[in-house]
Amino acid sequence: MTTIMNQQYRLAARPVGTPKHSDWSFTSEAVREIADGEILVQTIYLSLDPAMRGWMNEGKSYIRPVAIDEVMRAGGIGKVIASKSPKFAVGDYVSGGTGVQKYWVGAANDKTAAFYKIDPRLAPLPKFLNALGMPGMTAYFGLLDVGQPKAGETVVVSGAAGAVGQTVGQVAKQKGCRVVGIAGGKDKCDFVVNELGFDACIDYKSGSVRDGLKEHCPNGVDVYFDNVGGEILDTVLTRINMKARIIICGAISQYNNTTPVKGPANYLSLLVNRARMEGIVVFDYAARYAEAVAEMGKWMAEGKFQTREDIVQGIETFPDTLMMLFDGKNFGKLILQVSPE
Repeated sequence: MTTIMNQQYRLAARPVGTPKHSDWSFTSEAVREIADGEILVQTIYLSLDPAMRGWMNEGKSYIRPVAIDEVMRAGGIGKVIASKSPKFAVGDYVSGGTGVQKYWVGAANDKTAAFYKIDPRLAPLPKFLNALGMPGMTAYFGLLDVGQPKAGETVVVSGAAGAVGQTVGQVAKQKGCRVVGIAGGKDKCDFVVNELGFDACIDYKSGSVRDGLKEHCPNGVDVYFDNVGGEILDTVLTRINMKARIIICGAISQYNNTTPVKGPANYLSLLVNRARMEGIVVFDYAARYAEAVAEMGKWMAEGKFQTREDIVQGIETFPDTLMMLFDGKNFGKLILQVSPE
């Protein structure tokens, strides 16, 4: 058998503030032969997500931190190129925890990787890292289970043009809600309104979010899906209605802070309005992913649901491509293509 060389990004140091190139080590090693019960997966696409920044930090969280010198954790899509397991056949396309590397090898039933088959005939492969993958599951269950929107209510979502935000807004529209997005830049706001079907979008880069909420949410905010934290969360809290629901999905504005995370100063609005704020961790809903895939897949087939992916080529670009998330440079779900389909 010809030796296959694997290229990997490993965590070399815990970042202080914004991750630097020196926080990574780029390694190359031969892929070992697979044993009984194992598979070899060639990574095609990697999902780059804001949560990855939190996984680099030491400390208690909903998932253990990536260890120093460990391959960086990442979800991905790949193709089984060798198998000694009845669970997967050579040629199967799978989604799971590939890590930031060209090849994954291990037990087919590895619980950390948690690979499952996907069907490229149902949708292009990148869609399985967007609305039909972890971001979509986060949006679907975060909005519907935690936010519990009702037809006619006003739903606001920050990071509206991003992977989670674009799905939140479209699910809310399918459920009969008025949807207002918050995004950075005219192009993103135009996309959110004209292509995704949001009712309005507030450009935080060119105007006041407070004024935008007054204009586009004259009757207040019933559900707020927060992807950014910081000042935008504080501002939305001044506009919530009685019994409003705030879903805490992420706080990308805070992830690279070198000082403690800034909490909401206007939290007493929750008391005044008898509102609630609750976090969403997508892994809690793993047993129900098929529900979301079935409903959103149906909407896609009917032409009622759109997604946008921002695909960058080459594993060697990983450190710089990841930073696109925190610089606001990605437009849609950020994906790194590692190998050809």
